[in-house]
Amino acid sequence: MPDTIMLQVTRYRPESEGAPTVQEYEVPLREEWAVLDGLNYVKDHLDGTLSFRWSCRMGICGSCGMTVNGDPALSCGTFLTDHAPGPVRVEPLANFPVIRDLVVEIDDFLLKLPEVKPWLVRDDDGVDGVEFLQTPEQLDAYKQYSMCINCMLCYSACPVYGIEPDFLGPAAIALAQRYNLDSRDQGAHQRLDVLATDAGVWACTYVGECTRACPKGVDPAGAIQRYKLTAAARTLLPWGKR
Repeated sequence: MPDTIMLQVTRYRPESEGAPTVQEYEVPLREEWAVLDGLNYVKDHLDGTLSFRWSCRMGICGSCGMTVNGDPALSCGTFLTDHAPGPVRVEPLANFPVIRDLVVEIDDFLLKLPEVKPWLVRDDDGVDGVEFLQTPEQLDAYKQYSMCINCMLCYSACPVYGIEPDFLGPAAIALAQRYNLDSRDQGAHQRLDVLATDAGVWACTYVGECTRACPKGVDPAGAIQRYKLTAAARTLLPWGKR
């Protein structure tokens, strides 16, 4: 195995450049190094002007999402040796405006997220000293969907979001399902008007790329299809509104 590997990194400053360019950097190829380590090597030793996001380096914060050799991935969990001998192409996440280099703007997601009320909705808010206990089975009903880290990989992989900017998107719908399935929540009926729309679950064509890209096994595609059944039962069938 060679001692180095080539990173082909997208560079772009929209305020001063008409189009992105690609710059090559040769970095050490070490068994324990992820793509993020290679980018940090570039930043520290080769080119301090390179811009990218990262924080925890442990696949928890979700901030280091990038496109690596064509696939959306967490750069902290994508190892250089898996792409040896290279080159490794590193680009910003697709379907998002680029702020600079590998940094994308996610304001659209942040504005849409509150629409699905991703928090516990209770009719009895303000009751002091009340515990809402759950069984292990009740926890299991929504636990998978609670693993979302808002990394935006599913939005980058989603072809619908790429052409339909009004689409709520996989992560927002999966997070809505997390609370719809929570035994302590009483807000499912409030989310129905948002989720059961052309911009909600009905926009999804079930390509499934969001689930494939998810680093946490959330299965947003499954969450969307599951909610389609719920929405149909509540809006089309005569007993659905009971």
